[in-house]
Amino acid sequence: MTYHDNQDLALDSIHPPCQSACPLHQGVRDYLLAIATGDFDRALAIIKETNPLPFVCGTICAHHCEDECRRNDVDKPPSVRGLKRFALEYGKAKILPPEGEPDLKGKVAVIGAGPSGLTAAFDLARRGAEVTVFDQEESAGGAVRHYIPLYRLPDEAIDQDISEIAEQGVEFKFGVELGKDITIEQLEQEGFKSILLAMGLPVSRGLNIPGAEGEGILYALPFLKAVKREGFKFEGSPNVIVIGGGNVAMDVARSALRAGAAKVRMACLESDDEMPAFEWEIEEAREEGVEFNTSWGPDTIKRENGKVTGMEVVECSCVFDEEGRFNPTLNKENKEVLEGDIVVFAIGQGGDPEPLRGEIDIDDRGRVVFNPNKMTTSREGVFSCGEMITGPGSAVEAMGNGRLAAQAVASYLKGAIFDSARVELEEKPVLDKLDEKVAEEIDRMERYDIPMITPEERVRHFKQAELGYDVETAVCEARRCLTCAAGAWQDEDLCVHCLTCVRICPYDVPIVNEEGKVEVRNEQCQACGLCLSFCPVYAIKFRAPYVEDAANSIEPAVEKLLAKSNGEPSVLAITCSYGAFALPEFVNKEFKSVGVVRYPCVGKLDTAHFLKAIEAGVDKVVVVGCSESDKFNCQYKDISYWSERKAAHAGDLLEMLGMERYDIAYTEIAGEELDKFEQLVAEALIKPEPVEEE
Repeated sequence: MTYHDNQDLALDSIHPPCQSACPLHQGVRDYLLAIATGDFDRALAIIKETNPLPFVCGTICAHHCEDECRRNDVDKPPSVRGLKRFALEYGKAKILPPEGEPDLKGKVAVIGAGPSGLTAAFDLARRGAEVTVFDQEESAGGAVRHYIPLYRLPDEAIDQDISEIAEQGVEFKFGVELGKDITIEQLEQEGFKSILLAMGLPVSRGLNIPGAEGEGILYALPFLKAVKREGFKFEGSPNVIVIGGGNVAMDVARSALRAGAAKVRMACLESDDEMPAFEWEIEEAREEGVEFNTSWGPDTIKRENGKVTGMEVVECSCVFDEEGRFNPTLNKENKEVLEGDIVVFAIGQGGDPEPLRGEIDIDDRGRVVFNPNKMTTSREGVFSCGEMITGPGSAVEAMGNGRLAAQAVASYLKGAIFDSARVELEEKPVLDKLDEKVAEEIDRMERYDIPMITPEERVRHFKQAELGYDVETAVCEARRCLTCAAGAWQDEDLCVHCLTCVRICPYDVPIVNEEGKVEVRNEQCQACGLCLSFCPVYAIKFRAPYVEDAANSIEPAVEKLLAKSNGEPSVLAITCSYGAFALPEFVNKEFKSVGVVRYPCVGKLDTAHFLKAIEAGVDKVVVVGCSESDKFNCQYKDISYWSERKAAHAGDLLEMLGMERYDIAYTEIAGEELDKFEQLVAEALIKPEPVEEE
């Protein structure tokens, strides 16, 4: 279902594409808006509503949300992961207590403390279950803890997430291995009503090719763990060959450089365009000097006197057959030799079925027999989730699957029937794509990439490579969000089809349809708000509450202002809340002679709001828009023109009421001039000298 088909216009009735694409359905739009308007605490609170591993996701998330972002139809999507990290570094918010009374009872065992198991444990504990997480390692985090390199994910980020999960009542027992220290049967005897298997894919795969046995052969996961947890370093600056083209292979190659390799060469079957690793992972590896040999398959590992000297590779002309199955076509007539002293296999991972044999059914390929609709194994009350049943994927995808498994376990504890297909059917509708003509009218805004240490510097150590955003950059980058599905909608019962919105909208969102009636295409709205304030019968509303919230803040601001005015004329400044107006030095400043109300763009300010301030007792009102500057530019079109006209109209109304029209004024202030804010506001209220007639 798309938004156009949906008649329910409540803000929570529809997901913007970013939120639907996120496996956790994070409120991306809402926390980006909070950052863009300077409310970093709220941004973090929104993130923590649905994400039990925000520090992990803010550091390594694959940001699937960006793939579906409608800004892709304009230029590039906002850097969502970088902004999530920013919120974590600059915001203050704890996980709020769960709403309502706990609805679960009983003990639940989660085997595996990776992203999927941790998410399930978090969700179940917050619903009242007594959750114990067992893991064979000495610390929680699973693959993200033990295999993702420190230059991508520092331990401190994981530690912060684990501590908050523990605060929800989750108990951890480390150094406990299933099949050795405990069994499923023993857990059942200890009173666990349900058991969730979340053991990941801990086994690295190799290839049965000549020379693959013996000295000089390493495997991806043990290598990454040795580098990260044991400080492994190569001896003698060897040349290293990495087989594989996925994300794990990129981690291996970049870690090998930091562990002392003189040169790292990668070989993979896929072409440059087909490599399964994320684009940014490939780019960063190239920057650091990794040599790529694409469309080559390993054939023989060359040895002299038992030592590896290189690898013979053959040309791969096609990786998949006509039916899309993995079935490489190799040209044995075209061979090359890559020189190297060490070969690392990074071609995929598999599960370890041995701890489960004899307790649940395992198929002939060593996989858990699993019902994906019910998230169940062959044993009553035993469920499974994460990569051990989905295969390799991103951490956030594993988290999403863990959340689904938690729902299945919860249903089981309550004696209810669970069907994951039904859960998917209940997903909220998403927006249609942007109309090409609308997209053409949206201003292009360059994306601010996440700052990083230079490649030359970062290969020398394992310090975190990304530096993160500063405040100004984060505010500007978050501003690039189009706030999809939060803008205008049309109350057809009130609309008189007067064409005012058609005339005013700078994005051609309202159209005259085949019936000759005005249609405000809600799914195309860019949330500038001009139509909202100019509609003569108020037939256009905003789905998001932030305009109403801003209007409701006027009277309290006036009351506070009058309390400190000491008989001096009181001045209320209604400003934009984006750009420089979102920086802490403005948001947190107490002005001596001016009260401030910040609007989510002054284009959304209604004439009635001016008069509301006057009625509340303030003497003068100044509307402060954004002046063009090097960094803080308004994304919306025509705001200055219409805002100035609204202020003039409000002045006309005051004059009709026998008041001074110049008690309402409009001005614009550049971000670089905010240190002179009170002075510039005062200057905007200076009554112009009358023009003498000749």
